[in-house]
Amino acid sequence: MVELTLDLDLIFGSLSHHIRRDLLRRAVCREMSISDAAKPYGLSLNAISKHLKVLEKAKLIIKRRRGKELIIQPSEAAFADASKYLRTYEKLWNNRLDNLERYLSSSPQ
Repeated sequence: MVELTLDLDLIFGSLSHHIRRDLLRRAVCREMSISDAAKPYGLSLNAISKHLKVLEKAKLIIKRRRGKELIIQPSEAAFADASKYLRTYEKLWNNRLDNLERYLSSSPQ
């Protein structure tokens, strides 16, 4: 099977909440401060920080300082590992579908 450097349970578990998925989607589009990240949700900075910690623990985002602000940006490593894992299942299902197609085309009508 696929050997991974990151914990897939953390990656996929962190994506189980709609706000974290949206935060990640927005971070992929542009790096942003934590206060910018919190604006669309009507949540406290503390609540957003908790969501960001989950994403950071899963290594989906990186936090860095820019002056007084904490900036978040996506981390490519976790996406690469998750993609590698999902590609394994994509190949499996493509093979199964190809086998089914061959079977159906070779069987008498």
